Amino acid sequence: MRARWIVGLALSAGCAATPTSPTPPTSPAVRTAAALELVESWPAETTLDHADVRDAKDVWPAMFAAARTRIDLAEFYLADQPRSALEPSVRALEDAAARGVHVRVLADEKFYGQYPETLDRLAARANVEVRRIDWSTRGVGGGVLHAKYIVVDGAEACLGSQNFDWRALEHILEVGVRFRAPEQVRALAAIFESDWRAAGAPNDPASKATPPPTASLAPPPPESLDGATVTLAASPRDLLPDPARWDLPQLVRLIDDARASVHVEVLTYRVSGHGGEMHDLEDALVRASQRGVEVSLLVSEWALRKDSVTHLQELAAAGERLKASGKPGLSVRFIRIPLHSSGFIPFARVAHAKYMVVDGARAWVGTSNWERDYFYASRNVGLVVAGGALPARLDAFFASIWTSRYVEAIEPGKTYAEPRVAK
Repeated sequence: MRARWIVGLALSAGCAATPTSPTPPTSPAVRTAAALELVESWPAETTLDHADVRDAKDVWPAMFAAARTRIDLAEFYLADQPRSALEPSVRALEDAAARGVHVRVLADEKFYGQYPETLDRLAARANVEVRRIDWSTRGVGGGVLHAKYIVVDGAEACLGSQNFDWRALEHILEVGVRFRAPEQVRALAAIFESDWRAAGAPNDPASKATPPPTASLAPPPPESLDGATVTLAASPRDLLPDPARWDLPQLVRLIDDARASVHVEVLTYRVSGHGGEMHDLEDALVRASQRGVEVSLLVSEWALRKDSVTHLQELAAAGERLKASGKPGLSVRFIRIPLHSSGFIPFARVAHAKYMVVDGARAWVGTSNWERDYFYASRNVGLVVAGGALPARLDAFFASIWTSRYVEAIEPGKTYAEPRVAK
């Protein structure tokens, strides 16, 4: 199976190719911020900060401080430590609860045993409810609650690659998006409610996957915001309150509509593994490159594992053959974040962002790595943005990373050492 797209790409080198409750009023503290903005985190002791993009460590506490009635968090896991960059967010949650805001925290069961402290700390507070969900009970072939997002007062949300982890705010390259689009926030809140109920009643048949009709589902109409249109996209399809919001076909359509460029950054990228093969995204990238679109794929050093690096090398080699035919081609690079001066930090010092920009005019920011499991089995969310200032800013963000000293081309035939992730 893996060889089919390589052959096609190589042959083309010689051919031309053508909750439904009312929305509370927005607080003054929130109203002063832009309705749509990028949010970043960057590894200390690097030059990867972008001065015009606010940091998650500043955005999150401000959102919590502005909350009036309710804060909902869905997180893969929570991991704080004393005096960390995450501590102001945890304290802001506690302060919100102390002033009467209802705080609900939903986390995946998988990592609770490894990181119980922050969840237990919050659960001990009045006005804070904590639930953990065992995703394996939901009937989608495994998976996890991998999404990372915040909904405040049913009026504002923030999602992105940042886990609720001190390392995500201090030692990892991350990208998120904060938005105040009523229909999209409501759609995200509906996903939270669905998962919250499933965590509270795991044996309820209503919490299990229900495959939608096989007919093609068009995504819901986009919503106007800050000169752009925005659409919430999520996965897995069979556990969505609205299956039309499935993100995989939306991403494929974005790539198929590309005319000049497709720029992608993800932590990991594989067409096989974790439940089978998925060629949808790669086939779309190949189609784009064959019709003369410049395609750039940036992965993290963690993608240089033996179960994925060979495929990336083959893709890079095929892309180079396409360039030799006079087309922009398909380039594959990886980013390596150097160790911190304090020494090795487990599960950190990596580029963890997940986003795509098409033609500098349309973008997706999400929580999914580009592997089958993230789209078919795990809970993930994202925002598709067309027009406005954000896609162009995100494209400039990508360019600054792509050309940085931390990025190297993936070389066909080269032997790469297995990345060190944990101790």
